[in-house]
Amino acid sequence: MQCVVRLALGAGVIRLPARGKASLAAKMVKYRKLKKPTEPQDWATDYRERYIPFSKDQLVDALVKEFHSSRHTDKDSFLAFVSHVDSSLLHQYHSILEQLKALYAPINPDQDTLQDFSLTDAERLTKEQEVLAMMEPLLDQANFNSLSEEALAYALVVHHPQDEVQVSVNLDQYEYIKFWALGQRIGPLRVMTSIQSQHRGFFGTSRIPSERHYFKRVMVAARPKNSHLVLKCFKDIPLEGLEQLLPAVKVRTSIFYRTFLNIMLIVSGLALFVNVGMVVLSDLKIGTMTLLIFFAALMAFRAWKVFRQRRNIHSLELVHMLYYRSTSNNSELLDALTLRAQEEHAKEVILAHSFLLQLQLQGHQCLLQEATDSKTVELLKQAVQAWLHLHSDLDITFCAERACKHLRELGSRAVGSSTAGAGPATG
Repeated sequence: MQCVVRLALGAGVIRLPARGKASLAAKMVKYRKLKKPTEPQDWATDYRERYIPFSKDQLVDALVKEFHSSRHTDKDSFLAFVSHVDSSLLHQYHSILEQLKALYAPINPDQDTLQDFSLTDAERLTKEQEVLAMMEPLLDQANFNSLSEEALAYALVVHHPQDEVQVSVNLDQYEYIKFWALGQRIGPLRVMTSIQSQHRGFFGTSRIPSERHYFKRVMVAARPKNSHLVLKCFKDIPLEGLEQLLPAVKVRTSIFYRTFLNIMLIVSGLALFVNVGMVVLSDLKIGTMTLLIFFAALMAFRAWKVFRQRRNIHSLELVHMLYYRSTSNNSELLDALTLRAQEEHAKEVILAHSFLLQLQLQGHQCLLQEATDSKTVELLKQAVQAWLHLHSDLDITFCAERACKHLRELGSRAVGSSTAGAGPATG
């Protein structure tokens, strides 16, 4: 597997997911010129949701109740097939995980064993490329979508009014940036905050979050210059907040807050000058220029203190949000990704098996072990997508061709025997 990855990298088949800085900067300029963009350009066609929003056990229970409960033998046959799928995938994905961990071990920043410090920065970068290349098939099988440069440009420029915390990103500080996401939702997203007052509006009333795009899971791979690869996964992340997940970002105060705080400082400064300055001028006979310089220095100090306090609050807010939304990091992320890919693989095969049986019962000429023709694949795709939409109210793209391929790989004996009502062969 590692040799294949190295050959693919050398031949240019699998490329490092690097960001063309000039192209990204041009797209960012385009979004700055747009008036209140709500999503990246061509988002509906660029992002296709493939994640099946049910656990394997939930899916099996629903399929048993709907399709395999008429006869006891049908239920037993289906459950035997599910068990066969689990046992078949266990060894396969365990082997993939071991290879991936072995490849990642020399560049793992969290390992507690003796580290190899002999790697140069160029060698480390090459190994990181190999790890990312080997992760790509897993990410695809786990039904993550690779977010395009267009989506990243949108996220770096557009800020949602609900996000009081904003960060600035210097693209020159990174070797590469890559995002993957699954489980797109549109709805209210409550921001976990350490500042209770931010949940309140005027007169102490609770503020209701507005509806927005967010993802159930977002994975980021970033490599700051003169540093190491950072792998992290987060939950419930808004589309406009992707840049907050990057390392080496700086918290900044939004234009609205800067304007608001400056107006407050000017008004309070004028009031202080009128009420105190005039008295000082008349009683102590201090020169006007001296007094103005004194008040200017005082207001500058107050402005520095206020903005520093605001930045500290936003920094704490960002840390608080990342603390509660981080799900896995670095080597632990590889375990979580492999398990997710294994479960999505199993769910796709189980759905394909169950719905191909239904197509057979409906009189369609298709065999489970020979579901290769485009008509059968299209019928399967439409049937599964309609069923998923009915049960989840979400538009999900089912990878029917891949599911049929995986189904055939389980072996004709196992599939044929499960169709006939007997348990799958274990040989």
